[in-house]
Amino acid sequence: MNVKAPIAAARLLFRNGLVFDGSGAPPVPGDVVVRGATIESVRVGGGTVAEDGDTVVDCTGATVMPGLVESHAHLTFPSAVGHLDTRFNPPLDVSFFRELPPPDELLAIARRNAGILLRAGFTSAYSAGSLTPVPTEVQLKTELEQGVSRGPRLRAASFERDNNPVRLGPDGPRPVATGPEAVRAFVREQAALGFDSVKLLLSNDDVFVSGGSRVTQYSAAEAAAAGEQARESGVLLNCHAQSSQAVELAVRHGFRSIYHCTYADEAAVDLLEEHKDEIFLSPAVGIMWANVHEGAEFGIDADRAEAMGSVAALAAQQELYQELRRRGLRVLPGGDYGFPNNPIGRNARDLQLFVDLFGYTPAEALRAATYLGGLLMRRPVGLLTGGYLADLLVVRGDPCRDVSLLQDPENLLAVLQDGEFAHRAPRLRSEPAGAAR
Repeated sequence: MNVKAPIAAARLLFRNGLVFDGSGAPPVPGDVVVRGATIESVRVGGGTVAEDGDTVVDCTGATVMPGLVESHAHLTFPSAVGHLDTRFNPPLDVSFFRELPPPDELLAIARRNAGILLRAGFTSAYSAGSLTPVPTEVQLKTELEQGVSRGPRLRAASFERDNNPVRLGPDGPRPVATGPEAVRAFVREQAALGFDSVKLLLSNDDVFVSGGSRVTQYSAAEAAAAGEQARESGVLLNCHAQSSQAVELAVRHGFRSIYHCTYADEAAVDLLEEHKDEIFLSPAVGIMWANVHEGAEFGIDADRAEAMGSVAALAAQQELYQELRRRGLRVLPGGDYGFPNNPIGRNARDLQLFVDLFGYTPAEALRAATYLGGLLMRRPVGLLTGGYLADLLVVRGDPCRDVSLLQDPENLLAVLQDGEFAHRAPRLRSEPAGAAR
């Protein structure tokens, strides 16, 4: 009996442009071939022969690069470009929580934000925490995986556990259990809900209470319990950690993604370096920059930014992350987007802040947002190489010369995910292989 061979998926051939492969090497002229959902080949210097059935995409004047990875995503936060919501603007206004949207509305907000983030060139997102205890991100992740919604590949994270023995709710204050067993129970519960990672607020924050960023909220026994339970439950641990003690607890007890690290002292920095192949750091510099320089319209003037601790935090981060870059730690862009002065969709600004404040070259910042992001996601993304998923961008110009190009949606000529165009500008010309020869 004759059995027909399966028909090979049609190819996309991107040529005549520069190729930045995500490794940090300078972009070079070359071709990228996509077949179906994966990258088939990357050929430096070009010269790939088009096959019958290929679609040839002319990338003259543009750069082909991996899709970006947002390492500190908050897709349930309500503000995005074109959709600002001042009801969630701590510490000035948190009325959003007094009339929380019903679960279906919160999911609609997350869907909208996912689409905006994808259009901004971010084809993957690692969550830094859900806004409410409702498992909205788990639902969204399922929709994204099934193709029901469009947005970045998502690693979903639980809401943020702050270890406060009293929590305010709609009916007033209520006691909350603390201690190692309570922490274990929380990690187990969130894992059972389907979250990929569980987030703890190991330190407090100046936004909530003066000097809070230097206050550690968990004991060593509680942090150890979180680490042990996370390994047992098969989930990852993320944390908000600004004090040195919180940073050290995170490193010693297996937290994989550590946010802020603002006031890490020399001992904490040495410990971070010792474990640099086990952890990822996301400073969230975007929100600090926005509070200090772009908050006046939303009530965050210079005095308020000082009182919120943002001025001191921005200065501390600038000094700290220059040193962490020098020591070779895995630091990723991701800036707490989702506030009215720092809306989702502006995420690519973090790359420019890495260059301007932390001393990164544009290529280093791009590598952090692509290759390192792929390692964070634990998915074959972030590199242009054979066998990786075909998540890529076509960017007008050369972002390794000017990383700010990525902040303008007009410069994103194409956004592909799994080899399919999520966005394609009319000016990006393509034609069948026969016509392109």
